[in-house]
Amino acid sequence: MTKSKTKSSEVHAYIYISKELTEKKGWDKSQIYTQGECLKNPEIKKYLLQTKPENVVEVNEKIFYIIESKNERKKIDIALQEAREDYADKINQGNKIKALFITGIAGNNVEGYIAKSQFYQNGKWENITENDIDITGLLSKKQVEDILEQKTAHLKDVEITEDEFLETAENINEILHENSINKDYRARFISALLLAMSDGKEIDVTQECDVLIENINSRVSSILKKHNKFNFSNFIKIEEPSSSDNHIKVKEAIKKTYQELLNLNIRSAMNSGKDVLGKFYEVFLKYGNGAKDIGIVLTPRHITKFASEVLDISHEDLVLDVACGTGGFLVSAFDEVRRKTKNKEDFEKFRLNGLYGIEEQDSIISLAIVNMIFRGDGKNNMIEGNCFRKWLNAKTTGKVYSAEYLSEDKENRIPPITKVMMNPPFALKKGDEQEYKFIEHALKQMEDGGLLFAVLPISVLVERGTKEWRREVLLKNNRLMAVITFPDDLFYPVSVGTIGLFVKKGKPHNYKENEVYFARCIEDGFGKKKGVRKENAKIRNRLEEIKEELKEFIINDKEPKIKNIPEFKKICLLEEEDKDCELVAEAYIDSSIPSFEELESGLDEMIRESLAFKIKYIHKLEELKK
Repeated sequence: MTKSKTKSSEVHAYIYISKELTEKKGWDKSQIYTQGECLKNPEIKKYLLQTKPENVVEVNEKIFYIIESKNERKKIDIALQEAREDYADKINQGNKIKALFITGIAGNNVEGYIAKSQFYQNGKWENITENDIDITGLLSKKQVEDILEQKTAHLKDVEITEDEFLETAENINEILHENSINKDYRARFISALLLAMSDGKEIDVTQECDVLIENINSRVSSILKKHNKFNFSNFIKIEEPSSSDNHIKVKEAIKKTYQELLNLNIRSAMNSGKDVLGKFYEVFLKYGNGAKDIGIVLTPRHITKFASEVLDISHEDLVLDVACGTGGFLVSAFDEVRRKTKNKEDFEKFRLNGLYGIEEQDSIISLAIVNMIFRGDGKNNMIEGNCFRKWLNAKTTGKVYSAEYLSEDKENRIPPITKVMMNPPFALKKGDEQEYKFIEHALKQMEDGGLLFAVLPISVLVERGTKEWRREVLLKNNRLMAVITFPDDLFYPVSVGTIGLFVKKGKPHNYKENEVYFARCIEDGFGKKKGVRKENAKIRNRLEEIKEELKEFIINDKEPKIKNIPEFKKICLLEEEDKDCELVAEAYIDSSIPSFEELESGLDEMIRESLAFKIKYIHKLEELKK
């Protein structure tokens, strides 16, 4: 590399480092010293003399973070070594200040950038890891604080913040938009790139576009084959563009998206045991792409988790989602079983045989497959296709009880599913695609006594057009256990009022004996801020408030020892004579009785408004009288 190119690359690195530290990693500009600025600190100058690293970050007045860069990715180890030996070790000879953190960063605008970081403790340097995987981006302020607090270079159960997800999702969508990657194709593009990253090997983005795409797709196919999912290689791949101009754009999209994912430390985050990738999908598809444009409504991850806990998913269950999308409900079931199953053999059986998902959009189920592979599964029974043409049948192999897919419903078929969690596509009003038809089909895959949870538009349980289905199909063949009203903006930016439906399969609802748990959980701990729905500790979470008692009611079929609370929750019998058969909380929960003070205040307000109206329009009233 020529001297001018080297200098240009170094300038690019300065810009990249500064932008990452201040815009994404939480450092204040006043904490960051670029090259010679650090020598203004007499203790640093005392040991470094006139030598200086690319950047020094002042964590506090006694602790510093050293960053050294190189202009080619292959020099990453040299960058880390120089940060350690030429700068940090020298500063650490003194007693007044310490350089406890170092990062070597290497690359340029053509190759992209890679980072390696270490922490100094007990006289030695250790690689910084999150969830047992080396971090690949610069250190954030929070990471440094966590390391100092926990006194270890090896962080566990690290969660990426909502803000980091959102920013990365927005950046990636902008990159894909600028490089003409069609919205319908973006999910597939992302899933291929993520899967190619899953083995931890670097992707050489300096290759010619056709070679780069071929290598990514080859790596994806190899990983899918390893997980017995090779048939998805037609879905999870990056398509080679037809024109030379598009080759340039696609390569740029791959390079920049790859960099964003490295900066997010996506591999280490996905190893946390939490549905990090699912959350990324939720934000990426929901706010970046526009959910309406791609025709799906992603279930928020706190709802999938709520459903798994209330249904008490265990290793003995066979769990189905007939419209699984990116696999949110199945991942939550997987996590719930992993959390509470102590026996490894029991968990292994569930991992291989307990999860079943069907999704008609191949680009969307590809995301679910990638998610499960990252979580150590990949052999679960997720398939692409029309759920109404798939039937599940009980299957026993040795001591293992599982299910198999059939292409048609047979007379001797044994429905095997014990738990269903689902969010069917909304507002598909043709034939079998109506929301309640998905419920009906899912129930046909379940054994008697099985439990179903579904997210539905509130209209399904109140409109006259579905009244006959509610009375003659749902209640005539199954027991209604609970109906929960969700916040109006649960699926923001998509606007649709929704409820959570809990049903027990196979026994007619007894109007005289079977009570139903109704709740209006119109606050769930989330609020809208700058066009995004985010978790907010100041907002009440009614779902958490009812979770344990609802679980007790549904699983053990016992009325919890609670009082009915007006406007919030109530356990009661259905009204058999209700001609409209409205099965929503608003039809059963008691209204609040206003206090004397509230009545008095309301009356005063009405009087004031009447007087104000009369004063404002008195002249017009006089004219009208004439």
